[in-house]
Amino acid sequence: MTVMDFFGCACLAFGPPLAMFMFTIAAEPIRIIILIVSAFFWLISLLLSSVLWYAVVPLQEHLAFGLVFSVLFQEGFRYLLYWVLRKAERGLEKVTTTHVADSRHVFAYVCGLGFGFMSGAFALVNVLADAVGPGTMGLRQGSEYFFIISAAITLCFILLHTFWGVIFFYALDKKNWGQIIWVVGSHLVVSCMTLLNRYQVYAASLLSAYIVLVITTILAFRIVGGRTQSLILCFQRN
Repeated sequence: MTVMDFFGCACLAFGPPLAMFMFTIAAEPIRIIILIVSAFFWLISLLLSSVLWYAVVPLQEHLAFGLVFSVLFQEGFRYLLYWVLRKAERGLEKVTTTHVADSRHVFAYVCGLGFGFMSGAFALVNVLADAVGPGTMGLRQGSEYFFIISAAITLCFILLHTFWGVIFFYALDKKNWGQIIWVVGSHLVVSCMTLLNRYQVYAASLLSAYIVLVITTILAFRIVGGRTQSLILCFQRN
């Protein structure tokens, strides 16, 4: 049963992102490199937020403060990644098969997915380790739905980081401060809502996260030039 829990939660959290990787990134070596670089940038943001957490003693007693600074570090390194990518843009366009007009959206998507993969791995790896056994329905007499909720939230954050990357890069190109505020603000809101999980208020955190995901997905879809008609055609037989 514990092994089934492990693979079920792992497939729920990482199944769709792995499919996205296989179909959209795996065939392009340059995209794989950008994915790894973006994941490394996320790791650096985590390292700096951890240093701050250890250095400022009050942050260790109040998880909310540490969480807010962690989000700000992540968004700061997302901007730094954007800056590095724009500096190397001309060289990247020469070694990718993507059309020049679409390369910026593609690179933003890859960077966002790299952020999401690393964020999801750190969020769920310890939970998956506990899910293997010895078998318990919950942790420390917690809810039996703890593992499945953790996997669902992890999937949500991976997808959110992917679409946040698309919106953030586009907003910086166009100097659209409203979209930048949406990315940073929604990241803060969704992250802070997860603090309710310690009180087992899973419905509130999960519902709010997926509502933000739907809105962010629609916004990113429109940014890359997507249309409802083209989306419908994807599900129709030729």
